[in-house]
Amino acid sequence: MPRGSNAKRERQYEHIKDSAKDRGESEERAEEIAARTVNKERARSGESRTASRTSTKDMSSSRRGGLRSHSGSGGPTRDQLYNEARQRGVKGRSNMTKAQLAKALGR
Repeated sequence: MPRGSNAKRERQYEHIKDSAKDRGESEERAEEIAARTVNKERARSGESRTASRTSTKDMSSSRRGGLRSHSGSGGPTRDQLYNEARQRGVKGRSNMTKAQLAKALGR
């Protein structure tokens, strides 16, 4: 638990740590996630001595709720689309690009 915290932040830390462990994170990684989140919230609310610009200006961790997770994800891969097309019996699928497969599958 980060130093200088109050009871609310300790509860928040434990809750975040437990949630991370429930998602399959290791004990060490869960503690890191919880500490970083609590420290950022403390910085945003003025409870810490120092705070980075991103800690105070950025969207809050609780509000963000994973919005940035997998931001570069382009959906299913071409191979996944191809396999689905094969299961559906789409003609000419072997020569199609990812975009063409997606269109043929109605995505």
